[in-house]
Parts: sequence; C-alpha cells; structure tokens
Amino acid sequence: MIIIYTPEGGEPERLNAGRLRASEIQIAESNSNRTWDELQVGLRTRDITTLRVLGWVIKKRTDSTLRLTAFDPFEDELMVKLDSSEVYRYAAELFAEYGKSPEDLAGAWEELREAADDPAVADAAIKEQEEAAAEDSPGPKAKASPDGSVTSETSTSSSSPSTSATPPTTSTV
Repeated sequence: MIIIYTPEGGEPERLNAGRLRASEIQIAESNSNRTWDELQVGLRTRDITTLRVLGWVIKKRTDSTLRLTAFDPFEDELMVKLDSSEVYRYAAELFAEYGKSPEDLAGAWEELREAADDPAVADAAIKEQEEAAAEDSPGPKAKASPDGSVTSETSTSSSSPSTSATPPTTSTV
C-alpha cells in the first residue's frame, strides 16, 4: 500500500507502506496499541490511526527526530492507494469473484483503476486477467474495455463454426 500524504499547500509525499522493517513494524505496533495484522487491516479500511502511525514511521526514515505528536495531518491529507503487486493480486481476486457477470466485473475494474496508485498498472493487470480468461474458456466471453464498457464476444473454432447471426452486443455500465 502507498500512503499519500498531501499537507495543505504542499506537494504530495508517497510513503510506501508495502515494505517495512521489523523495527518499524514494532514501533508502529507500540505507538498504536495494535498488532501488525490489525494495522494491515487498518490500511485497507483507511483507518486514520493506522495511516497516521504508519505514515509517521515511514517519514522517520528521512527525519529521525520527527515525533508522532508533530505528525498530525488533517484527515483529508492522507489517502491510500494500491501498489503494483497489490493491483495484480486484486485483479485476480476480482475476476474470480465477478468474472461470470460482465456488468459487475466492469464496475469492479473501474474501482480497481481508482484504487491503484498507477492506473496504467491496473489496466495491464485487467488485460492480463482478460487474456488468461480468453485462453481458458471457449465460447462466449465478456470483456471490460478501458472505458468501462462491457463487450460480449462469441468465439469460433475451426471444427465448429458459429451459426448464430446475432452480433456481439455492447453495453455501457
């Protein structure tokens, strides 16, 4: 996870909470009275205590004298985005959950793009899932395009040509 800290009137700071040292985790645990598992859940749920404590721990890498009491951002100055590895993992999970419903999948893909630190990475992860699904299943396929529209396509094979005169349909979610 990436914590983005944007102080009022300042430039955004990207704080990578995806890889912390054991000592940093221990400092975060002791200053939040939460376990590492609870802090990880707090990142996903955007818990303000978690964001503040982990943001502070990461900022201490470059300012070792920074005290937690001095790092007191406004709630709207902290946000969380998915890093690249998380985007790929969530894309696979979303496809597994919503892959049978093109409309639901298109909505899930849009949410993934919004949650990703880099929307281009989200698009690549989505494409990877769609290509894997296309290789694995013959017959009708549903694809979510980058603009969020869903296209249903009919696949044909050389041994069994399609006899359907119905063209592929496109619906916009």
